[in-house]
Amino acid sequence: MVRDEREITGLLEAWSAGDIAALDKLVPLVFDDLHRMARYFFHRESDTHTLQPTALVSEVYFRLRGQEKLQLESRVDFFNFAAEVMRHFLVDYARKRNAVKRGGGVSALPFDSGISSLLADTPTSANLIDLNDALEELEAMEPRQARVVTLRFFLGLQVTEIAELLDTSESTVKREWRTAKFWLRRRLGDQTSDS
Repeated sequence: MVRDEREITGLLEAWSAGDIAALDKLVPLVFDDLHRMARYFFHRESDTHTLQPTALVSEVYFRLRGQEKLQLESRVDFFNFAAEVMRHFLVDYARKRNAVKRGGGVSALPFDSGISSLLADTPTSANLIDLNDALEELEAMEPRQARVVTLRFFLGLQVTEIAELLDTSESTVKREWRTAKFWLRRRLGDQTSDS
């Protein structure tokens, strides 16, 4: 693990300095982790979903390859970037799917019992878009809480993994998760009552 971490960090530094070959060496080292993260999201989707986990991993790769001034200096930076890429890709995909299926209209999000019901239910285009909009608001106020939600909801990481990635304690991650769930429940509940 330590050797892999050093190797990943070295490849990220080399790639940030302009060595594209370093990125090609990096991808096989992190592919299994990225694929597991992508698979987590899809296990809640219906079997008829047309997008596959490998497409998300490919999207991360192509976004990395297309960056010129991206500075990812550690495994933490890399996986935070991957989480954001996957999140935005999924939301864009949901928006396109929603526009095609429903003529572009977004339906209200049923949110009777808080974020736990959202996390337990199969994400639909509408509630994924609504959650993303709420996360963007949360990110402006509490960036770490938004990262915890992104890593937990979109990538399915456990508290210990999130604590390691964010270089913080597990108790801090748990506290941020509880606070973010409370805020999101209120934000998304208020949204449905307004519509």
